[in-house]
Amino acid sequence: MSIASNLNTVRKDLPNHVELVAVSKTKSIEEIMQAYNAGQRIFGENRIQEMTEKWAALPKDISWHMIGHVQRNKVKYMAPYVSLVHGVDSLKLLKELNKQGKKHKRVIPCLLQMHIAREETKFGLDEQELQALVASNEFREFRNVQVRGLMGMATFTDKEEVIRKEFHELKLMFDALKNILPGLDILSMGMSGDYRIAVEEGSTMVRIGSSIFGERQ
Repeated sequence: MSIASNLNTVRKDLPNHVELVAVSKTKSIEEIMQAYNAGQRIFGENRIQEMTEKWAALPKDISWHMIGHVQRNKVKYMAPYVSLVHGVDSLKLLKELNKQGKKHKRVIPCLLQMHIAREETKFGLDEQELQALVASNEFREFRNVQVRGLMGMATFTDKEEVIRKEFHELKLMFDALKNILPGLDILSMGMSGDYRIAVEEGSTMVRIGSSIFGERQ
């Protein structure tokens, strides 16, 4: 199956209001261009250096999403161009994004990452940390970073009821947060193995790699 036809298959699965991030980490310029030529414009990377190299080499109408864990000392490399940072899990990281946004005279859009999975290895805030963060004075004073919504990853399991429950909980957190931050419009949840469940539970953005580009070697 070609990348273009894989992309088509995934798109047919998604309602119009759900945005597709094609996860292009470790993929070549040629592979990304195949997806681009099939109409894809949003790509997700998990390493800032790799994303920056691709940004420099590829068409400038691509929206680059940083979907991996972000090291604060590397924010400066993506600050001029990144379209959305998915994995914001601390006030310190928001502070750095705000600082670099100011430097580049732009507002950097981002999502707060919630820890909803049973695995300890996943990053993210819990509900109390989320509430404390958005209630802080510092958060209210940011002018060059904009929280657009939440992101979360479900437990890696075959048990659909576990995945569904975690996505459902994330949607409830998103709805509750909208009462405090009415501008929220992105709920990023769902990957190749579970995006259909995520969409049923209210996702507005899915991050899909292997179903488009094939399994990682």
